Amino acid sequence: MLQEENLKWLDWARKIQSIAQTGLHYSENEFDRDRYSKLMQLSAEIVSSYSDQTYESLLGTFLSQKGYSTPKVDVRAAVFKDGKILMVREMSDGCWAMPGGWADVGDLPSESAEREVLEEAGFKVKSTRVIGVYDANRDGARPIELFHAVKLVFLCDLHGGEAAVSYETTAVGFFGLDEIPPLSSMRTNLRMIKDAFTANSDPLLPTIYD
Repeated sequence: MLQEENLKWLDWARKIQSIAQTGLHYSENEFDRDRYSKLMQLSAEIVSSYSDQTYESLLGTFLSQKGYSTPKVDVRAAVFKDGKILMVREMSDGCWAMPGGWADVGDLPSESAEREVLEEAGFKVKSTRVIGVYDANRDGARPIELFHAVKLVFLCDLHGGEAAVSYETTAVGFFGLDEIPPLSSMRTNLRMIKDAFTANSDPLLPTIYD
């Protein structure tokens, strides 16, 4: 786990890692590669100093990121039944979130969101619109992920299935806006929940974006 207090160091480490990754991708001589490799090592050293992750594991993770550095994409599905939103309880922290996760390479973002609902909650859904595009590292949740991320939240229609947990979830339920349980804030925060309820009640509402 990364420590959650005074996280300016994590923002700096992310930026250094991003510069190093992009520099290594475009470097054409060993002198530049050596300089960017040292920046990558510095980034890993910063994070390891403020977390329980080892320098070696962090450096390996950072070096495994290839190409131009860009944010990762997280997808979430807002599914409603009788005016209540579908949520799953995460096994990792015991708190609740809209079904979702990292978008898979090769899949449409909407398909990734639909699949996550089936895998995490047991329901078949079809995406109908994008509710919002959120900067996951600046939107209420504490930015404790190693990499910068963007969240795409899709409004989805319920087409069948029944509630079922997975190896990642321990409970499935539908909740009214005044019934929202403790949130797994790195995955779903209250702003996203409120935006989802508003979008569900107003089909003409434009997409929200950061």
